[in-house]
Amino acid sequence: MAQATIDPGVGEFITAIRERVAKVVVGQDVVVERTLIALFTGGHLLLQGVPGLAKTLLVSVLSKSVDLDFARIQFTIDLLPSDILGSEILDPRTGEFRTRKGPIFTNLLLADEINRAAPKVQGALLEAMQERRVTIGDENYVLPAPFLVIATQNPVEQAGTFELPEAQLDRFMLCHRLVYPTHAEEREVLKRNAGLGIQRRDGGAIVETEFDVLDKEPVGSGDDLIAAMEAVHKVHVSDTFVEHVINLVSLTRDHPQIELGCSPRAGIAIVKSARARAIIHGRDYCIPEDLYALAEDVILHRIRLTYEAVADGYTGPKVLNTLLQRLGQGA
Repeated sequence: MAQATIDPGVGEFITAIRERVAKVVVGQDVVVERTLIALFTGGHLLLQGVPGLAKTLLVSVLSKSVDLDFARIQFTIDLLPSDILGSEILDPRTGEFRTRKGPIFTNLLLADEINRAAPKVQGALLEAMQERRVTIGDENYVLPAPFLVIATQNPVEQAGTFELPEAQLDRFMLCHRLVYPTHAEEREVLKRNAGLGIQRRDGGAIVETEFDVLDKEPVGSGDDLIAAMEAVHKVHVSDTFVEHVINLVSLTRDHPQIELGCSPRAGIAIVKSARARAIIHGRDYCIPEDLYALAEDVILHRIRLTYEAVADGYTGPKVLNTLLQRLGQGA
């Protein structure tokens, strides 16, 4: 099939965001792609990795690259649901209750270290992530459009964390696992950091960090984002591609080493993210490479292996690899 073209304006918008991110974040090209996929589809993204891999910095750059409202919540053990959603407050002057909206009323919400909060707080996000609305008191409030949650998570084996329940994990369209930078990338990180200076402020000075050098002017507007979202919805998805998606999801439900398989939401996530990936790569149609590239981020956090499989040394990536091999063989 011949290479198709997309709206040049959309392509320029994507390139501008990538260039803006590259000025601050070294490497992490795949992570940048996943954040753009989430942004263009309105699907929520979970970034998993040890501290220090620039997860928060990446989301901060993205929020400043597009003209969107941005809010950050640092999840801790003592956080309450009202700290996220808002609450009703008694006005002593009028004797009436008024609503104080929480930080969730934004376009891009960074839920930093989401698994450090108690399950009750994690559950407070469920309605917002699925229905784009929240309940405060007796009233329902619609969240701004677009509304996107990008959450970061430290590995669950670290102290002071709570594993996210399956119901909430399923709400994340993608879960990307960050790895350590390469030797060359880490050298560049150290060189850039060594080149940072100091800022004089209020008669004193502070040492600059990567957050201090972020450009404040966005490279795109809300109209640019809407154009990209519309382009994604025009991407062609063939019947054959849909059948491959259905077959892969079905394999997770019938595999003897998998206790919990994928729900239909996984298939929807693959199709949505594949269309966005096609746009990012300059295509207006999906190809098998999109499915294989996205399978790990869509599937792994939605399946659970049996105790016997774990005891025998099997891992999620290993089992998924066998499923993809069977899919490629037409099984």
